[in-house]
Amino acid sequence: MRLRSPWQPCLPAGDGPPAERLADALAGDILGGRLQSGDRLPAHRPLAWQLGIGIGSVTRAYATLERRGLVRSVRGRGTFVATSPNGTGQMLDLSANMPPPMFSDRALARTLARLARTVDPALFNVYPPVAGHIEHRRIMAHWLAELGVALSPEQLLLTSGAQQALGVALTAARKSAPVMLTEALTYPGMLILARQAGMQVQGLPMDTQGLLPEALAHALAQHAPQRCVLYVTPTMHNPTTATMGTERRHAIGRLCRHHDALIIEDDVYDCVHDAALPPLVTLAPERTFYVSSLSKTLSPGLRIGALAPPQGFMQAARDALLSASLMIAPLSYAMMAQWMLDGTAASVRQSLRGEAGRRRALAQSVLGPHLAPPPYDAFHAWMPMKLARAQHLAAEAARQGVKVTLPQPFMACPDAAADAPAGIRLCLGPTPLPDLREALHRLRHVLDGMDNSVT
Repeated sequence: MRLRSPWQPCLPAGDGPPAERLADALAGDILGGRLQSGDRLPAHRPLAWQLGIGIGSVTRAYATLERRGLVRSVRGRGTFVATSPNGTGQMLDLSANMPPPMFSDRALARTLARLARTVDPALFNVYPPVAGHIEHRRIMAHWLAELGVALSPEQLLLTSGAQQALGVALTAARKSAPVMLTEALTYPGMLILARQAGMQVQGLPMDTQGLLPEALAHALAQHAPQRCVLYVTPTMHNPTTATMGTERRHAIGRLCRHHDALIIEDDVYDCVHDAALPPLVTLAPERTFYVSSLSKTLSPGLRIGALAPPQGFMQAARDALLSASLMIAPLSYAMMAQWMLDGTAASVRQSLRGEAGRRRALAQSVLGPHLAPPPYDAFHAWMPMKLARAQHLAAEAARQGVKVTLPQPFMACPDAAADAPAGIRLCLGPTPLPDLREALHRLRHVLDGMDNSVT
């Protein structure tokens, strides 16, 4: 005799198809803990009759839940809850900001086999030049030129990732500019570097295009005659996804030139040339430290970054890079060259853009108005909200088996009030699509519960 299902059938009102509404109702009760792992769901035909819908709608709803990993069907026995939201199941991680893996085992094997026949042994037998081998700098310069950044190989320093490039830029700049201005929410790694260097850090207000020029003008005037360095991410800002328009970029460049401020431009998310979005280094090259990387647009494992300092700071940057003593692995150099020369890198970059679009569309379809519409191609998304609400959401998401990053590491002012503008960054890249879909649905369930709660 079959066990009776403990679920009380209900079909939420709405305009959506019955299958979607039924799947949402069941998912809500499973994730909300009202159904436990092992509980049996009602049989298809009696449930369809009770709810007044077609049996096909029940079948589609159950199939949706099974794809999400919330239920499992057992032939001859029925359909059962397969997951429990009490933290004992798999933790779905949306906190690691990197692209999805694009190189298969076979592709990597082909590359390594080709390198075994063609690589120059000198790469492995001597220390590389401080700035990197000139042929590799030439290859990187060509890669950046395709993004609209025209730099000669001699202007480039190759680094062990963007983090080292940022550290070198900050070391070279802080001797003449001891104050760092930046967005109120910004990359935590740079905040750590600035504070470790003993710099004064000031976060400035933002809008949907990023840093506000009027806020920058006020801060630069406030610190005069002391020189400042502005750290800014104009394209696909981390964490908020804000992207500056043309006028905003020109305004930022004019203000920094007027007040003789230096600029550290973090351009690691730029993946395609767009004449409407000129990098700041093209607008104010005499004062801009330009930072790029292959980690976000090709492969995190390469750990190759690029730094183009202003001409007057080249020697200081070289000295800082030498003292950092972190060299790029010769194999990474060789793989970068191989992939860029044979067209693999360009193909992967294009594929990543398409994948970013698919994952962004998925996030928007599930989270809807909770998500700030990402205007550009990258693998993170932003849910803006007050600090207290973001902290509560992160805690509730963890209870539902979803890991997100708390907003505090991104805040230039660590003592912000509970009602300060903040949010939750969602990293859409490394998680497999089925897990990503499930994680987003769990977050939507948490958000719906928070919105419906009485406070």
